[in-house]
Amino acid sequence: MDWDKLRIFHAVADKGSLTHAGEVLHLSQSAVSRQIRALEESLSVTLFHRHARGLILTEQGELLFDATQQMVKRLDATAARIRDSEDEVFGELRVTTTTGFGTMWLAPRLPKLYKKYPSLKIDLMLEERVLDLPMREADVAIRMKEPSQADLIRKRLMNIKMRLYATQEYLAETGTPHSMSDFSQHRLICQHAGTAQVAAGANLVQDLMSHDIPSKLTVNNYFGVLQAVLNHLGIGVLPDYITVDFPHLVRVLPETESGEVPVFLAYPEELRHSKRVSAFRDFITEEIIAFRKEHHAQNLG
Repeated sequence: MDWDKLRIFHAVADKGSLTHAGEVLHLSQSAVSRQIRALEESLSVTLFHRHARGLILTEQGELLFDATQQMVKRLDATAARIRDSEDEVFGELRVTTTTGFGTMWLAPRLPKLYKKYPSLKIDLMLEERVLDLPMREADVAIRMKEPSQADLIRKRLMNIKMRLYATQEYLAETGTPHSMSDFSQHRLICQHAGTAQVAAGANLVQDLMSHDIPSKLTVNNYFGVLQAVLNHLGIGVLPDYITVDFPHLVRVLPETESGEVPVFLAYPEELRHSKRVSAFRDFITEEIIAFRKEHHAQNLG
């Protein structure tokens, strides 16, 4: 198949319009249309249904689009590796992690990385959905579960637990609970048990919800829980890593906590030699070591 025609087909399928594809490719609509017709003739199939509101892929078109998407992602990965300099770290690095970890732990530490590599461009994608690394939806992932996808390099960073925290101001006003029965005087802040979150956190929330707690606030991510706790709204279920950056928070009911949650760093095997990935991996490793030391010192204190 003609590579140029496939490139034009991919743009049309991606944009759903001859006009928009032409704008991206810097070609006229008629030139794009001719190339699509020529590709359909060479394959003896119809790739698009013409519709008043645009173009819709036929079943054969869907098959070809799946193939060109994989080609484009592979070519992007290869181009990224080619651009990686021997001595300099630069270019875009797409990092995905959960909203809670990304906002509360990773983002506050990124200034150190940018100071070391000012030409680095990080696209931070925060969501609970697990992105497909081999299909290049992201370059690097930090996840609260060991990745199950094949062809990934993975590194266990640390273990975390979900625990109960409140501000000193809140406890001074409402008192410190010493058992779950004391929660009748307090407000619980947590993610809803049905919200996408780590299993250990969901189990802890489910257990807490089984008690008769009159006032509750549920949020769909830990960053929201943290903000509510910092504003003295109640006692929140939060990951223990926040204590390093928010040491003034007070742990409540120390015997109440989740099971251990592993934190993994993962990236595709094909990016093993990427300078950007190596720089990010080394940065995270250094920050985890510093975090462990500080966290250990706090626990001893």
